[in-house]
Amino acid sequence: QVQLVESGGGLVRPGGSLRLSCAATGRTFSTKPMAWFRQAPGKEREFVARINSNGWSTYQTASVKGRFTISRDNAKNTVDLQMNKLEPEDTAIYYCAASSRVFATSSGRDYDYWGQGTQVTVSS
Repeated sequence: QVQLVESGGGLVRPGGSLRLSCAATGRTFSTKPMAWFRQAPGKEREFVARINSNGWSTYQTASVKGRFTISRDNAKNTVDLQMNKLEPEDTAIYYCAASSRVFATSSGRDYDYWGQGTQVTVSS
C-alpha cells in the first residue's frame, strides 16, 4: 500500500524558516516526479513546487520562488521542502504528492498519490 507521510509543519513567525519532509512507503518513486501543494481555508488547492526524478529539474510557483527549495533523496524515497522568509500568506495545509507518470506538470491531475497534509501557520 502506497503511503505518503508529511512532517515538519508548525507555527513560525514571519521571516522564519521551516523544513517539511515527505516519506513515501509501499512504492519507489525514484524515477517519478514529486511535488508539494498547499491549501488555505476557503481556497483552492495550489501548486507550490515540483521536482523530477533527476533531482535537478525543479519549478516553483512565482509566490515562493527564491524562498522555497524542493529537494529529494531517492535512496531514502523522500522529498523535502525548505521554506525560508515565511509570510502570513504561506499559511496553509501542505500536501506531498507523487506521480505515476514519467513527466508531470504543475497540475494536481498529474499526481496519483497524496499525503494527508501538515499544517503550516505563519503568524506574529
